[in-house]
Amino acid sequence: MIHNTVVATLLASAALVSNPALAANSAPSAVPIVQTVPDAKDVPYPGTITLDIDASDTVRGVYRVTETIPVAAGTRTLTLLYPQWLPGNHGPRGPLAELVDLTFTAGGRKLEWKRDPVEVFAFHVTLPADVAVSEVVAKFIHTSPLQSSEGRISMTPDMVNLQWERVSLYPAGHYVRQIQFKPFVTLPAGFTAATALDGQSQLNNRWAWAPVNYEVLVDSPIFAGRYFKKWDLGQKVTLNVMADKPEQLEAKSEHIDAHRALVTEARLAFGANHFDHYEFLLALSDKIGGIGLEHHRSSENQLEPAAFTEWDKQEWDRGLLPHEYGHSWSGKFRRPARLWTPDYRQPMQGDLLWTYEGQDQFWGLVLAARSGLQSKPIVLGQLATWAGGFSEQAGRRWRSVEDTGNDPVFAARKPKPFASLARSEDYYTEGALVWLEADQIIRAGTGGRKSIDDFAKLFFGMNDGDYGEIPFEVDEIVTKLNQVHPYDWKRFIDAKINSPGQPAPLQGIEKGGYKLIWKDEPNPYDKARFAEAKVNNLAYSLGVVIDKDAKVVATQWDGAAFNAGVVTGSKIVAVNGLTYDGDALKKAVTAAKAGAPLELLFQRGDRFQTVKIDYKGGLRYPWLEKTGADKVPGGLDLLLAPKRPVKAAKK
Repeated sequence: MIHNTVVATLLASAALVSNPALAANSAPSAVPIVQTVPDAKDVPYPGTITLDIDASDTVRGVYRVTETIPVAAGTRTLTLLYPQWLPGNHGPRGPLAELVDLTFTAGGRKLEWKRDPVEVFAFHVTLPADVAVSEVVAKFIHTSPLQSSEGRISMTPDMVNLQWERVSLYPAGHYVRQIQFKPFVTLPAGFTAATALDGQSQLNNRWAWAPVNYEVLVDSPIFAGRYFKKWDLGQKVTLNVMADKPEQLEAKSEHIDAHRALVTEARLAFGANHFDHYEFLLALSDKIGGIGLEHHRSSENQLEPAAFTEWDKQEWDRGLLPHEYGHSWSGKFRRPARLWTPDYRQPMQGDLLWTYEGQDQFWGLVLAARSGLQSKPIVLGQLATWAGGFSEQAGRRWRSVEDTGNDPVFAARKPKPFASLARSEDYYTEGALVWLEADQIIRAGTGGRKSIDDFAKLFFGMNDGDYGEIPFEVDEIVTKLNQVHPYDWKRFIDAKINSPGQPAPLQGIEKGGYKLIWKDEPNPYDKARFAEAKVNNLAYSLGVVIDKDAKVVATQWDGAAFNAGVVTGSKIVAVNGLTYDGDALKKAVTAAKAGAPLELLFQRGDRFQTVKIDYKGGLRYPWLEKTGADKVPGGLDLLLAPKRPVKAAKK
């Protein structure tokens, strides 16, 4: 009997003979990938790294870095990492392409280095075997973007926003909390620096701080500016403000009082502060890049130059500081287990971002209302905008809220052709609406005796002054919600967060005594933000958003314009035969309700196209309308009401 393996060999040979083309094809084998970067261990790195940044060249927008790294005796290869997975970014955002002109020396002798071929954020530095080396000096330049098309601008002639992770390398193989740094920065003459770092000293325009571990250093950025002012907000919280011009710093006492109220309301809501001191770093600028980024003892914020001088006009945008301040509790002190990592090499996992960002989005809105930084109509307008968007979002049918937590990793926050179908980082706003519903369930189930504030005190209100991190899993959320009010919270979360194809998240609004309605004019929040962005937002009528240059920048999937063949990048040339005008288009949409024609001429590249849009619904913008008696507060009214004693306004 012929053995089976022999038969198989004969058959394979026959197949090759009968198919010469197959016999000629090459079939390579994979080259094994060998890990050459050590994993982080919770052990100290020997010595203190000196980090010296020259940030004085605001003309060219460059940061010149000199970093002196001690090495243990006998070290032959030093592996240094550039931060990749950055806290608060929820994805691998380290701007490695802006690190240039990199050299390493020891005792004045140039050292060879090689970038890791697999982990390209790692650099392997070869130390000489013939001499003892006690330290390695790294020099490089961080080329900050000069225009927005290159990235976020962090340096202008009058302002610097230095983020330490962009201008430093750190040794592999250690938890970042186990690596000590001594930081120095040279700023332009006349600049004042603000940061959460401790032990500040200054000699002329060179600033220094006490040695600090790398985790805290990265979490403590600098804002510095020529025009600077600060205010004490109480509870060891300071508002540090930089501006493009000195007159933009002229805040009225009631403006600062609203920020003080924010600090008070946060403490009342959460039951503890998780910092020894906190620094709001606020840039009033249209020259530096926009930012809102949380840190444990500080936050980076940018508002328009007229944030104080045109206070009422800028109200729509004042939710930024409450949001970032709330992150000291939600996201920093209490952090989802897989969003805490020992270094900036290990990937972060965003499955619980609805509790990190979504819960903070909720609290930011609540604290803005309670403090008076935003009025109730503005806050209700924001809720209406979120609810309206989700009520007509095609992407809900296939993608869960939990899955949008992966969006920052693979989508990198770039524009999408059809965002309403793709979904984006909806864990922010839909997460907030889910937390709103949780509050209303608690209020209804306890007869108004308890609310989401009771959960907040359980979840955040421990270890006053502790600015470490306590990671959590979803089970803790469920357990502590049940301590406040027994309910099937696990099923609630599974349905609202983990399951696609759910109804629009309007239940919290409805339980709170309001309903989503549609009007032919924008709500106060939308009206202000549309004006600031200079867009004609017809997303809920024609299904398009049009910029100031008449270009379509968003198209609603399955909307009237989409069904007529209108896509992003198209430019509206004419409306019913007349040159495009935003107001004229709105009038045409209104007139179409009565049967008037709605015909648009588009230009897409070098082609022109006339389309007739079959739409008769008129202008539609989302609003919230109270369903109960006007003078009787509903659950949502109670949620937004201040907790601190508020003096009645003088008549």
